[in-house]
Amino acid sequence: MADKSQACSVWLGSETGILKGVSLAKKHAFNFCEMSTLSRDQEVCVLCWGDAQESEVLVGSVNGTVKTFSTEKGIFTESKQCGDSTQGRFTGLAVTDSALVTCVESGLVKVWKEGSSDTVEINAGSSVCRMRQNSVKRHHVATGGKENPLKVWDLERPDTPVFTAKNVRNDWLDLRVPEWVRDMAFIPDSDKIVTCTGHHQVRVYDPASPQRRPVLEAQFGEYPLTALSLPAGPGSVVVGNTQGQIAILDLRKGLVRGCLKGLAGGVRGLQCHPSLPLVASCGLDRFLRVHSLEDRKLQHKVYLKSRLNCVLLSSRDPEACPAATEKEEEVKEEEHCGDEVWDTMETVMEGTRKRRVEQTAGKGGKKTGTKKKKMVKK
Repeated sequence: MADKSQACSVWLGSETGILKGVSLAKKHAFNFCEMSTLSRDQEVCVLCWGDAQESEVLVGSVNGTVKTFSTEKGIFTESKQCGDSTQGRFTGLAVTDSALVTCVESGLVKVWKEGSSDTVEINAGSSVCRMRQNSVKRHHVATGGKENPLKVWDLERPDTPVFTAKNVRNDWLDLRVPEWVRDMAFIPDSDKIVTCTGHHQVRVYDPASPQRRPVLEAQFGEYPLTALSLPAGPGSVVVGNTQGQIAILDLRKGLVRGCLKGLAGGVRGLQCHPSLPLVASCGLDRFLRVHSLEDRKLQHKVYLKSRLNCVLLSSRDPEACPAATEKEEEVKEEEHCGDEVWDTMETVMEGTRKRRVEQTAGKGGKKTGTKKKKMVKK
């Protein structure tokens, strides 16, 4: 299993509780889990790297456990209980220099210090949809949710947020505009933060300015946006919505640069490569897709059998072939891991359907047989 995990450049979490690894270079997909203990409460909600060397993947499940998977050994090495079902699902997972940071839907942000039973707790408000970490200032995290505005927290001074966004002004009917932050990201080389909302809006906030309202707002489509990610090049953001639409937006002018095609279900996970013009996406249609951000063409498409919740992209070149390993085979999921809807569907017999079509055609007076050609003697 170690050879298989080391070859993987993309990691995904599924509704069935399976951690999936994909090697784009070798065109193989692998399942890393114990099939005998799988259950719905082990559904994977969030993924993040456990260290800067990307030798560990942290997996947050619905039942409140955070498991550590070693990409070098190909096995789960540790499991920690960091919550329960009463607090809601994980909405964010991060690692600082010496602590694990978790966030759940109820708004409880916890900092689990290594080697200590003491935890730091932050109440970020109810109905939190996402928590993201600042990759530069790693002790800063952002939270937001339904009727819960964007907030930036300093984990070293957790009493009050260092920034709280203010809602936009009332609409032309003088009605309050509802808030629904679905995802966010810290823009590199600046203090700005970009968010996407459940009301198909993309907003940019600047905590360094005296204005707490967004300094830029754009819209894409008519459906709720679910995920976003920042490409390696500056000045743009990639967003996805519940209808499987992915677009590249210009953060300077607020215009749509182009759309990525090929998706057939709602987008749940989206991540751009940190140095290459690539974006990986996954969602309800059970496919992993990798698009080029330069020509917007589909580079890779992998069917993974389960509905997918999150994606984690390695910083190395995903198409670079690793060192030669032993013969690899795709790991197949057991039948009980799929949706139960297939078991309840009625089987249609081909012979019965054919006879019904012939009987219907006969009642209408149409002949179902083929016409015979008459032979004419010359």
